[in-house]
Amino acid sequence: MATNQSRKYGVTPPVSQNFPTEAELAANDALIAELKRQNNFEGLEETERRKSTLQLIQKITVEFVKHVSKTKNLPQSVVDKAGGKIFTFGSYRLGVYGPGSDIDTLVVVPQHVTREDFFEHVPTLLERMAPPGAIKELTPVPDAYVPIIKLELSGISVDLIFARLALQSVPITLTLKDTSVLRGLEERDLRSLNGTRVTDEILELVPQQKTFRTALRGIKLWAQRRAIYSNVIGFPGGVAWAMLVARICQLYPQATGSVVIEKFFLMIGKWPWPQPVLLKSIEDGPLQVRVWNPKIYNGDRFHLMPIITPAYPSMCATHNISMSTKTILIRELERGRAITDKIFSGQLQWKDLFSKHTFFTDDYKYYLSIIASSRTKDAQKVWSGLVESKVRLLVSNLETQEAIAVARPFNKGFERVHHCKNEDEIYAVLNGDLRFQATNVKTETTDVAKDPVHAAAAQGNSDEMAMPNGHTEATTNEDGEQTIYNTTYYIGLELAQDATKKLDISYQTKEFKEICTGWQSYNRDLNSLSIVHTRNYDLPDDVFPLGEVKPTRPKKKVSKKRDLDAMEETPQPSNGLVGCVVNVQRISPPKDYVTDTLATRIMSPSYLLGLGIDNLFGTKSQRSAPKDSQLSREDENQERPSHNKQHKFRLIEKEAGKKRIR
Repeated sequence: MATNQSRKYGVTPPVSQNFPTEAELAANDALIAELKRQNNFEGLEETERRKSTLQLIQKITVEFVKHVSKTKNLPQSVVDKAGGKIFTFGSYRLGVYGPGSDIDTLVVVPQHVTREDFFEHVPTLLERMAPPGAIKELTPVPDAYVPIIKLELSGISVDLIFARLALQSVPITLTLKDTSVLRGLEERDLRSLNGTRVTDEILELVPQQKTFRTALRGIKLWAQRRAIYSNVIGFPGGVAWAMLVARICQLYPQATGSVVIEKFFLMIGKWPWPQPVLLKSIEDGPLQVRVWNPKIYNGDRFHLMPIITPAYPSMCATHNISMSTKTILIRELERGRAITDKIFSGQLQWKDLFSKHTFFTDDYKYYLSIIASSRTKDAQKVWSGLVESKVRLLVSNLETQEAIAVARPFNKGFERVHHCKNEDEIYAVLNGDLRFQATNVKTETTDVAKDPVHAAAAQGNSDEMAMPNGHTEATTNEDGEQTIYNTTYYIGLELAQDATKKLDISYQTKEFKEICTGWQSYNRDLNSLSIVHTRNYDLPDDVFPLGEVKPTRPKKKVSKKRDLDAMEETPQPSNGLVGCVVNVQRISPPKDYVTDTLATRIMSPSYLLGLGIDNLFGTKSQRSAPKDSQLSREDENQERPSHNKQHKFRLIEKEAGKKRIR
């Protein structure tokens, strides 16, 4: 456990340099044993395959650079010295990878090799030089925020990104630590290099890498199980969690991994935000690029939980965190502290820390379902990624409602496939109906699907990505059914204790939809976006894995003093979501449906929450209207089922703008 006493780690002195006690060592052994039980470590065979895969990719990189050099008629002496080298980053470089983890790999080449060369030649060389049948997947995404080639090679998932240095050659001895290698680079190349440089700096700045890795494995598993692991949605990502653990290692340089986790919850849970977490002082560099500095840049002042990357140019890795996600993070840190205190006192075990979240089973009564749909699979990959990248904006807008205490986004989307016989069924599916979901296609979460095109769009580069607009007709299967693809994101709503009994979020949802549909590649004949209010007992069964109990609808409380008419009435929640907005965005609806002037419906929860999807959208006869007619308020009231006469129904029409028709 000894460490270099002469070197100082971090921007402040350590809190304690005490060596671990026998009890702390025993707790560390128990932690490692639990991580193994949780399948957090991979076997030696898979690790060896990772090494062999990286060796092959290094050979392919050198061959790629030579091939491009020859095609550009460079002298043989230049060809021989051109080189090319790969670097790893992310979980593999940090040493916290597990079974099935990706290897994030950076391909670094000299200045005469371009990104176009990379996407033109590397896929061909991979196919030619890999063992027969070794490549199961190969997907280039050249227009991503960080251009990438995703492949599965010999059972190992690899993400290849590209960076070109302003050098004539890239020898195998090259390192990326010196900031001079950043001179003359394009912005994309600078972004590509950042991952490796940050990862290397983190490892350099921790006193004991073995302790750091043990603690980081535990914190990553905890964050994933508690559904607070996603930079895109508004929680810390892998790099941010790594930097937080590294900071605790600096403050307790002699501690075991178990103690680092205990101190993690103690220190980070009480951190004086927005004071930034720094692993070292922010450095200046040779480039005219932006470095995180709230004294200069006004936007940096609004970062709620800033965690700053140590490599130049330093950036905030947690700029997406909102007030709601910050609240959830602090709650989870407090929970973690309470559990680790009991672990060290012998009252609980490490498995209790890693218990799964209760987002769907117990945390909320009310949810918003954001449903992104497309008529083709390729279009859905981009569209769902675009919508995912904007969910955090909806969360921030919902936070402006005084009646909403917390709007918590779930950190994954649910991908579903539906088979529809006609436009009526398609219309229903676009607005959340699951009756036509394909029984032969399992629902997948976006983290399991790991589609590179979706991931690239979600990372915020959708403006540069083109929508596959080859055709706008839904795919038809052998039974003549049309296939609709959708991805649903969920936001749990926690209402304020003193909230009024009416909640109008029409402005927030309308603005969110305008942001998404304002995307330059949006095609209303191809893409759809709906936002539907969902009670906990109406959540789809597929969000509850085997063993979880779905909430049930509460039984009606009937007073003896009520007459029969009152007894039939659906009870109002004590602190309910009254006046919840359901926005309906249609793609090519059937001609006999209500015209587009009906943009938003605001319903009382007695109507909205008490009825299924059929009642929500009405029968075809109820919602149909003459082709050139508009549905008036009086007509709508006449068509309302008799048991809903107690409830008000308001319409917001596009022509009226924000003005309500009462």
